[in-house]
Amino acid sequence: MKSVLVVGSANMDMVVRVDKYPLPGETVFGSQFGMYPGGKGANQAVACAKLGMKTVFVGKMGDDIFHERLIKNMKMNGVIVKDVLIDPDSPTGVALIYVDSTGQNEIVVVSGSNMSMKPEDVHKKNQLFSRASVVLTQLEIPVETVSSVAELAKKNEAVFILNPAPACIIPENILNKVDYLTPNETELSLLSGQDVNDRNSVVSAARSLLDKGVKNVIVTQGSRGSLLVNANIVQEFPAYVVKTVDTTGAGDAFNGAFAYGLASGKAVHDAIPFANKVAAFSVTRHGAQTSMPTLHEVNRNNFK
Repeated sequence: MKSVLVVGSANMDMVVRVDKYPLPGETVFGSQFGMYPGGKGANQAVACAKLGMKTVFVGKMGDDIFHERLIKNMKMNGVIVKDVLIDPDSPTGVALIYVDSTGQNEIVVVSGSNMSMKPEDVHKKNQLFSRASVVLTQLEIPVETVSSVAELAKKNEAVFILNPAPACIIPENILNKVDYLTPNETELSLLSGQDVNDRNSVVSAARSLLDKGVKNVIVTQGSRGSLLVNANIVQEFPAYVVKTVDTTGAGDAFNGAFAYGLASGKAVHDAIPFANKVAAFSVTRHGAQTSMPTLHEVNRNNFK
């Protein structure tokens, strides 16, 4: 059966809307405050599930009220959460998000229980990898745990997508198992150790990761769309033009939709523009998981 396994983080996002970000030492008034389910792993799982794919989420949360709200929301959106782990000694992760009048955001993450997810926790869920068409993970859990995810994905012949966010140095024993690496330009620069400031430098940095064993690099570039680089091709996929309200979760919308596309049998050249369209839809709404569209919503919108 076609399915996506998402292994990663779940946070409660605490969002403040401001006209402008405060300078150091400055106090500004916010116009709105809200709490929204978030975390890159949970966001990507919700994005995939809302599109209609069987989606299983594995993460670790604290034994607290945030955990209860996060689980309830994922269930409402169709994510299978029976394999979520509980850490009685660490709080559920939180993210403090500031969104300005242009829709851009600044985020501070306090990882909590996400960082207590160990390799042995993943290995105990080995049966889930044997049932998955696509495995998707990020870097809001420990790198050694990501390594176990990569190992089990390859062992079970699943397509392995790594969204390297937030960026950190990734060992080659992980990179050489990655089928699709999906950095933004900032993450690409850190991963490659190269400055990224134009198309040529993006391609050069992406190719340096191919040299480390990654099969495909898909660079997400916001309003400029996405760029696919592999051993055979460099191809641009333009973004859809929309009125941006809130960019929170746009990258997660892309990754969840891309995983959906591959698991549902789309070729990569069809899965990327589909993911671009889902990401474009998400920035027209507030929040992360609340902004993820259904397949019906995506299909009825004629973005250009």
